[in-house]
Amino acid sequence: MAQFRKWGWMHHLARHSVACFLTRGDLFVHWEKGRDVFERLLIDSDWAINNGNWLWLSCSSFFYQYNRIYSPISFGKKYDPAGNYIRHFLPVLKDMPKEYIYEPWAAPISVQRKARCIIGLDYPKPVVSHDSASKECRMRLGEAYALNKKLNGLVSEEDLNKLRRKADNESTILESVSRKKIQKLID
Repeated sequence: MAQFRKWGWMHHLARHSVACFLTRGDLFVHWEKGRDVFERLLIDSDWAINNGNWLWLSCSSFFYQYNRIYSPISFGKKYDPAGNYIRHFLPVLKDMPKEYIYEPWAAPISVQRKARCIIGLDYPKPVVSHDSASKECRMRLGEAYALNKKLNGLVSEEDLNKLRRKADNESTILESVSRKKIQKLID
């Protein structure tokens, strides 16, 4: 997002990662919130493409493989193992050893001191645990897709309300995260 705010543009894989994290991957925020931020900040914004991509990446339409979730950790390790992209756009992490560049909160305090980046002070702690958040998102999407299949695509407003009530009664992904932190991420 630092690149996005600075340049008004980011690589499509970074866009995918952000969209997945915000919607079906970790935070379970409605796709329109992300779409609106991208619409506002993208210098290459196209209304149809932006809407289509957010629908697709959130698994709200077109793409049904909701269980395929980008990990904010392994995704970066796979495409940029040395962390050059992170080091460029997040200079506070430039001295973090590559084994911790995608998980700086996992670095021992001695490594954080040496890198001059103390987690919680110089760089924020994670807003959610990816493992538990993605598991919760997968479960919720699975329930929605199962209902849609059972009803042959004829989901009523009453069916949607039942799903919403169930989600409201269960522990939510956002319990441990303040609304303020989430809003800061999507603004």
